[in-house]
Amino acid sequence: MTQTEKAIAFRALHDAPGAFLIANAWDAGSAKLLAGLGFKALATSSGAKAGVLGRKDGQVTREEAAINARTIVDATDLPVSADMEKGFGDTPMDAALTIALGASVGLVGASIEDATGDPSYPLMDIGLAAERIAAAAQVAQGFGFPFLLTARTENYLRGNPDLNDTIARLQAFEAAGADVLMAPGLPDLDAVRAVCSSVSKPVNFMAGIRGKSFTVPELAAAGVKRISLATSLFRAAMTGAMNAAMEVRDHGTFSYLDGTMPTPDWNRFMT
Repeated sequence: MTQTEKAIAFRALHDAPGAFLIANAWDAGSAKLLAGLGFKALATSSGAKAGVLGRKDGQVTREEAAINARTIVDATDLPVSADMEKGFGDTPMDAALTIALGASVGLVGASIEDATGDPSYPLMDIGLAAERIAAAAQVAQGFGFPFLLTARTENYLRGNPDLNDTIARLQAFEAAGADVLMAPGLPDLDAVRAVCSSVSKPVNFMAGIRGKSFTVPELAAAGVKRISLATSLFRAAMTGAMNAAMEVRDHGTFSYLDGTMPTPDWNRFMT
């Protein structure tokens, strides 16, 4: 599929009734596995791509993020959207440059968030955050295909669990040209409903936080359009690897093999 065809398919998922899942891959193998399982779209994860490089979330460069995205884009014919963090810089130009680079490696969507990365002032001023979304949207609108820009507020992940401010930020991002809106960490379905009813663009809910990950039917009923999985699949895979390795180290047994996928089954996903 061409990039334009992928973009049209991605847009159609957002226009269809109900909610859909977008699964977060971290490399070509995980992308092929998820495609083989029938997911209709993929996303990257900032935490997972950092983990692949042996780093913490937030320690990946723009160029490294683009390389990771291209690896996932090239692995399947599915549309791919990328977690591009804060755009790898604070200015509107940084956000715009990041979106342009993302499109150049085959992405048909990407997210930009309002976290600063500085614990002393964890969130950007709402005005600057909206200017950055506007700059990114202006670039995205010039691609000639429907690139979907997701605008993300980090309030609930950065120590400011203020629903009113969260909604105000998402409304500002919508007015600035965002195509999809996102507020990770919402505490309950009432908050999810409040967010979805306060904006007119599709809302992405981020599953993956223990105690704050609701069922697909519940989220769809609350008005959510897209459900992403953040680092949860990567963490699940690494948890399985850790537990297996600990069994071998501590007990000298290999019972984990009874629950693992045989190599021929894995290879079928890789074809």
